[in-house]
Amino acid sequence: MHARYRALSYESESESEPVIGTRPKRATPMPRSPHARGPASGGSASGRSGSAGPASATPAGPIAPKVILRNSLLEFLLALVLLFTVTTIVRWVSGPSPVSSAVPSINLQLLIVGGAVGVLLSGLIVSPAGRVSGGHVNPAITLTMWRFGVFHGVAVVPYIAAQLAGSFLGVLIARAAWGDVVDGPPVNDAALRPGPGWSDLALFGAEGASFGVIVLLVGWFLSVPRLARFAPGLVGLLVGTAIATLGTITGGCVNPARQFGPALVSGHLDFLWAYLLAPMAGAIAATALHGLVTRRRLLTHRLCGTHRDGSHMS
Repeated sequence: MHARYRALSYESESESEPVIGTRPKRATPMPRSPHARGPASGGSASGRSGSAGPASATPAGPIAPKVILRNSLLEFLLALVLLFTVTTIVRWVSGPSPVSSAVPSINLQLLIVGGAVGVLLSGLIVSPAGRVSGGHVNPAITLTMWRFGVFHGVAVVPYIAAQLAGSFLGVLIARAAWGDVVDGPPVNDAALRPGPGWSDLALFGAEGASFGVIVLLVGWFLSVPRLARFAPGLVGLLVGTAIATLGTITGGCVNPARQFGPALVSGHLDFLWAYLLAPMAGAIAATALHGLVTRRRLLTHRLCGTHRDGSHMS
């Protein structure tokens, strides 16, 4: 292993060690054998240390298990808050309430839900917990960041498991808080369904394409220093728009965790596989396309678009 990476540990509690998305410090080169060929340890083949520009965002060194655990717990809490709040929003906007009485149009209700969820998601991303964990709150985003090379592969499964568990518990808490009205129609524990006539494969393709567009736009913002700080607003806008425009068509899910908890709690498991796997397929396809059309590397896996301390990317 390259000496520079052997000498680095990852994102310590003391903040003195490198964080994903920041430029790692140069380690002391290992002694070089007089018989060794090629560049000295600590330098690239061109004699420079590391790669230039955004390529330095590649995770450096191993990540401590306690950091994976901490960040996964934060993702669990973020997903719990997201699904509890989403279920609450759907309960009051679409279920029996003064809001649904005043706004009987399903399209207007989706506009309200989309706007509220978009603001909520942006807020979770820039929250203290979101800045530490990355604020993914979406298994497909976690997969995306790993595919982009700015997130450790060893943390992917813990993150996804935490997000799905938070989704499930968030819906259960919402049902306990608001009672049977959440379980029955039209709320149905906020479970999503496509419009009439949709097959599983058609839904899979539409949801995958929708999330692929999100990946391409978010990848663009997070690869440009002057745009990275606007990523939270972009994510909220894109997800809110998907809900408002696709809600009566595909359901506007674009997040496996968004459907996982509601589907399990409500028992409405139709189309679940498509809602879970389509965004993941979209992530794989879109990250591959990104690599074909641009040489830019993402600056960070954090959707807040900044370092953990809030400082801007450069």
